[in-house]
Amino acid sequence: MRAIFLDYDTVSHGDLDPRSLLAVMPELQLRGATADTDVDAAIAGAQVVLLNKLHLGRAQLERAGGLRLIALAATGTDNVDLAAARERGIGVCNVRGYCTASVVQHTWSLILCLTQRLREYGRLAVDGAWAGSAQFTMLAEPIRELAGRTLGIVGWGELGAAVARVADGFGMRVLIANRPGGAPCAGRVDLAHLLANADIVSLHCPLTPATRGLIGAAELATMKPDALLINCARGALIDGNALAAALRAGRLGGAGIDVLPVEPPAGGDPLLDPSIPNLLVTPHVAWSAREARQRCIDMMAANVRDFQNGGRLGRVV
Repeated sequence: MRAIFLDYDTVSHGDLDPRSLLAVMPELQLRGATADTDVDAAIAGAQVVLLNKLHLGRAQLERAGGLRLIALAATGTDNVDLAAARERGIGVCNVRGYCTASVVQHTWSLILCLTQRLREYGRLAVDGAWAGSAQFTMLAEPIRELAGRTLGIVGWGELGAAVARVADGFGMRVLIANRPGGAPCAGRVDLAHLLANADIVSLHCPLTPATRGLIGAAELATMKPDALLINCARGALIDGNALAAALRAGRLGGAGIDVLPVEPPAGGDPLLDPSIPNLLVTPHVAWSAREARQRCIDMMAANVRDFQNGGRLGRVV
């Protein structure tokens, strides 16, 4: 069975063990990267294609005559034309839950960094300000306790629930938003209520027509002026220009952003301006602890093995 991993370097930085993949697909080609223009040639004759972020559209699938399975190194499937795959009898499987611990860890790293003002105090410690202080400590930046405050979760899946469990350890109250575009659910609140009452809002929902641009100028205006906004989900959930304007005007306490609408942001992005106050941006690394990435490829191998045995493990098509 000819198999190819089109963008292995998006998962491995030379630090993963691919033996689980090779045990299932001995002839697997681990291709570090593949240009969009080279995808057709790369997948010609392949029965199994593994990929992370490359796009496989209808035209490419129609030209891949022998293709039987697409195994994604991700939970999201928006880079594959699922309808075309279904029509052609091509299976598609994804991986879920592999990076929960890593994303939760990163989400709380952003929250704590912003709450404790770690960047600002770290700078004051080494730039001479502390050495020149008349006191033993510095109180230049406000630090708040999390205990007694409210965390708002938008996206009550495995990630949102795991982030909420950590909040309990800090003594925080948790609000859960109704699914955007969905019917009200017992124990949850409307997004407007959550935004107005939460001290920290953390996004963990998928990007859909109902969630694209979910947080714009109007939504930001309803948030508390000292609230934090955290996004480790999808960049297009937030209007970047509106967020930058809110932070510059002091209408929001801060934001921690791990994702942008276009990645890498080769053409720039409004949130990459270093002059924006109280903004921390990281390059889509919340998911990427080494353990999570190893778990990802091991789960991909399990999906392929199950497919070979006639099963449907991880199947979305």
